[in-house]
Amino acid sequence: MRRAILAGSIGTLIEYYDFSIYGYLAVAFAPQFFPSSDPTASTLAALAVFATGLVVRPIGGIFFGRLGDRWGRRKALVASVMAMGIASSVTALLPTYHQIGVTAAVLLFLIRMVQGISSGGESVGAYTYVYESAPPRRRAFLGAFTPIGSNLGFAFAAATAGVVSALTTKSQMADWGWRLPFLMAVPLTLICLWARLRIEDTPEFAEAARHDDIPTAPIHEALSTHRKALLQSMGLAMAQGGAVFLGLTYIGIHLTADLKYDPTHVFWLSAGVVLVTVLLMVPVGLLTARFGCRRVLLVGLLGFLVTAYPAMALMGRHSFALAAAAYLLFMLSSAIVQVPAASLWPRLFERRVRYTGMAIGYNIGTVLAGGTAPYIATYLVHRTGNPISPAFFVMLVCAIGIAALMTVREDV
Repeated sequence: MRRAILAGSIGTLIEYYDFSIYGYLAVAFAPQFFPSSDPTASTLAALAVFATGLVVRPIGGIFFGRLGDRWGRRKALVASVMAMGIASSVTALLPTYHQIGVTAAVLLFLIRMVQGISSGGESVGAYTYVYESAPPRRRAFLGAFTPIGSNLGFAFAAATAGVVSALTTKSQMADWGWRLPFLMAVPLTLICLWARLRIEDTPEFAEAARHDDIPTAPIHEALSTHRKALLQSMGLAMAQGGAVFLGLTYIGIHLTADLKYDPTHVFWLSAGVVLVTVLLMVPVGLLTARFGCRRVLLVGLLGFLVTAYPAMALMGRHSFALAAAAYLLFMLSSAIVQVPAASLWPRLFERRVRYTGMAIGYNIGTVLAGGTAPYIATYLVHRTGNPISPAFFVMLVCAIGIAALMTVREDV
């Protein structure tokens, strides 16, 4: 069980470090790949590539989901983290627009596609592995450790960006400093491979393999027998992805690019806020085990919905302390959403198609609202001139998530 938790959580840590470091550094390196006289245009172009990386997540979900349901959870988890780590390492070595022209942007785009495909199988694979490895009565609590890993990945990314930003000038950060955090993918990937190569397949899958109860067409089976679960997981993923990704990626961009706060301070603020979220996850796991996934998740979604508008409004009051408090207020709901969702999603699907079904529903929902959240928020502010407008996006996706949750039985 300890090995399962370690392999699942450290894998999601590396995935979200690799994936989120791009968002934290987008303002710094955007002109290197998308030069423009308008800084907002460069940032929007970089964020469009960020969103594109998530658009292909369903493709990765289908590939790794089929691999996991047909050939084993362990093989899928090892393959997904290797692809993510290699892509992130290559990003650090990319030539810029000034060196090879538009080809630089094309290469960045292709690497983000590889990252998106690998991330399509990573989180759902970790959720599946921990869920199937845990004793039934402890699944709600032990499921908290996977989102702990993913959030530590965000925190580590923000802290790494903060260290590099503090040790370099603005021009150095734009020229070469942004490459250093991407190079961290090399040792992180090696650590994760060490952890995942030491695990065995889950007891549920091993038992099914012994009895030859393995689906030959898990994609077709999931689409034909689990349509309701697919829609439920899609709606929940839209809510979680839209709110959490906006908080973890866009708010940092908003504080630096729009409100002109010092980037180094913002990086450390982001890391601190995420660490507070992580500290809340174990208590939330205990509450989830006591009161059930559905009830706790509903509280978290309502929390995001209620705090989005006042938090965004407080950030624009030209006080960094007030902005920090508002950011923390908004992100408190993150733990209350992510922990119960981690053990609720696997419950929606039977073992035969659990990996594939989760991968399809979770990734489509994340594409629709999660990966696009930073771009939509930046676009809304640029288009309307209203810095509070991203709050309405959060409120919309949370309403969708609550509607989906109302169709889920507590005893799924």
